[in-house]
Amino acid sequence: MPLCDDNTMEQLVAALQSNDAGELQLVDDQLKKFPEDPRLHFMRGSLLAARKQPVAAHAALCRAVELAPDYHIARYQLGFFELTSGEVDAALATWGPLHRLPEQHYLRIFIEGMIHLVRDEFEPAIARFEEGMRQNDENEPLNADIRLLKAECEKLAMKAGHGGDTEDEAGLSATSLLLGGFSGRDTKH
Repeated sequence: MPLCDDNTMEQLVAALQSNDAGELQLVDDQLKKFPEDPRLHFMRGSLLAARKQPVAAHAALCRAVELAPDYHIARYQLGFFELTSGEVDAALATWGPLHRLPEQHYLRIFIEGMIHLVRDEFEPAIARFEEGMRQNDENEPLNADIRLLKAECEKLAMKAGHGGDTEDEAGLSATSLLLGGFSGRDTKH
């Protein structure tokens, strides 16, 4: 399958990092030339998620994983998207193959943290997020997202530790509210 060349991919990444208004069109233009390039589908899905177009974002992320099942960051991001959309079982299924990564791989560790988080186990979640960030020396944007998530976990842990209620009036867990806030975040890694 023909893939987009490295120089063009670098230009696309630069456009994404500069928040160029035409970034989605640039990716779509390359997808017309290279419809089987999973990296382009991943970029498209990330952009659409940031633009709060969940159906199209999910489809693009799914396509990236379908084309390249071992494209670990795309699989991680698809699972995170599903988790923040309230689809915990789907996220766990998507992440399943990532449990074959080495025990000290940052994606595997982050997933372990997410699993603790959905159980409202804040302290173990925080510990796994910290360990994952220590192991991750290749994807700083992901570390930045995890730092934000960790900070929110710390607030929830403090609230829970001081007898504070971790549910709002509608009965949603604090974790549900927290992860819902991340569903539209710009995650272009």
